Amino acid sequence: MSKLTYKVSYYVLYAMFAAIIVVLALFYLGGDATGSAVVMGVDPDMWQPAHTNALLYLIYVLLGIAVAVTVIAAIFQFGLALKDNPVNALKSLGGLIALVVVLVIAWVIGSDQPLNIQGYEGSDNVPFWLKMTDMLLYTIYFLFGATVVAIIVSSIWKKLS
Repeated sequence: MSKLTYKVSYYVLYAMFAAIIVVLALFYLGGDATGSAVVMGVDPDMWQPAHTNALLYLIYVLLGIAVAVTVIAAIFQFGLALKDNPVNALKSLGGLIALVVVLVIAWVIGSDQPLNIQGYEGSDNVPFWLKMTDMLLYTIYFLFGATVVAIIVSSIWKKLS
């Protein structure tokens, strides 16, 4: 089973490399955008690649695949751990529950006041996206702080052991 997994991941990796190289070549060597691909309101002296959408779609697909594989692998690993040692498997959910609690608290403390942005006439200055942005920023701050604390505590723990 391990050899099969290695072979599949090996070929998938090189297929992804090939797709990335092809799309990047299209992006950088595909010429200038024309017609409806040109973004209005951008300085005409700035270069607008013709295949920007292909690059963005590739990024979306790769991100989706990464998230899906991560979730599937976590569920699979939890299932195996639940079969072998149910108590430790349920304890491993503590980190996920803590992350959900941090996200909920960050959502609650996030501001929904519209921003006064000069020259912006878009449709994203609404309470939902403002709270979402604040939630993600607060979560990043918390995780960064927790990482720093974990590094300090683990180094102290190592010195004392």
